[in-house]
Amino acid sequence: MASSIQLERVYPHPPAAVWRALTDPMVLAAWLMPNDFAPVVGHRFTFRTTPRPGFDGVVRCEVLVVDEPHHLVYSWQGGPMRQPTEVRWSLTAVPKGTRLRLEHYGFVGASGLAVRFVLGLGWRGLLRRELAAQIARSTS
Repeated sequence: MASSIQLERVYPHPPAAVWRALTDPMVLAAWLMPNDFAPVVGHRFTFRTTPRPGFDGVVRCEVLVVDEPHHLVYSWQGGPMRQPTEVRWSLTAVPKGTRLRLEHYGFVGASGLAVRFVLGLGWRGLLRRELAAQIARSTS
């Protein structure tokens, strides 16, 4: 059975600003990783970071869903992951800004649980600090 990371945060900015942080390759690189992302279904792209033991530093992805500014889904495969997982972003306008929901789904087996744990810590910090700061910078 597959497991997932599920996180939710509310940002005091309109959905368009949050969407831009998720889909503009330059803004995305500023808070996540350098990339060659394009918000086009079927586009294959990579995130690149410093290699570590068991990880060459490349996350291979493919855009699966683009519904601006509500939903974005892409596959995610890197490191010891034999099968790709899915990163699902959902944006909802709320009175105080935008509710962003992240579900990173599809971790299987013991190695999947270990990867889920590590990525879960990373996603939490990124959404709380780096993404929040980047949205604020790009809207001011």
